[in-house]
Amino acid sequence: MKLYDYILSPSCYKVRLLAALLGIPLELRAVDFHPGGEHRTPALLALNPAGSIPILEDDDLRLTESAAMLVYLASLKSSDWLGRDTAAEAARTEQWLSFAQRLTASLGGARLCEMLLRPGDLAALQAAGIAALRELEAALVEQRLRGERFLVADRPTIADIACFPYVALAPDGSVSLDPYPSIRLWLRAVRALPGFIEMPGIHRLHELKPEPVHGAEGEPA
Repeated sequence: MKLYDYILSPSCYKVRLLAALLGIPLELRAVDFHPGGEHRTPALLALNPAGSIPILEDDDLRLTESAAMLVYLASLKSSDWLGRDTAAEAARTEQWLSFAQRLTASLGGARLCEMLLRPGDLAALQAAGIAALRELEAALVEQRLRGERFLVADRPTIADIACFPYVALAPDGSVSLDPYPSIRLWLRAVRALPGFIEMPGIHRLHELKPEPVHGAEGEPA
């Protein structure tokens, strides 16, 4: 199974991460995304006319959307990761996969502006990212009150992997995670999963910051 990969791409990383958590070996084919722009060359456009990465190939199957790759890897190895035990779980999983696209557009866009100097309205991207983080924080508070640490259940699913990278890398776009204790606890829970792998900017530990403190009723202090 071959993944056309860029080490600094959160979308590529989420595929590498799930493969590592599931114990699925990947052959990585590095793509010179920046500054080389290899994803726009004729050879790569022949694989994916959209000119984006990641691209996943497995025998005759070629996938060009990271959400589809997560579904494929989970289906191969562990259906628990699909988040489809009930109709409600399946719907929530699909909703978070769609939400991940908003994170890519907002927090990911801000990161591209800050790190790669891509053109864009940085302030608008940051504002959209903050709105998405507030929505995620509220949902995670509700999950904790139900006794569940992850987005869909008290176990990780592809929904968590889809959303994790762009949230964890929000500071690269000058969007702080300090106001969101439930998000920071969720990030810790993902980082603690057996088989977790790092990427530049996403480390195994939450740097040296203390764990978020919560009040007596389980609400953020």
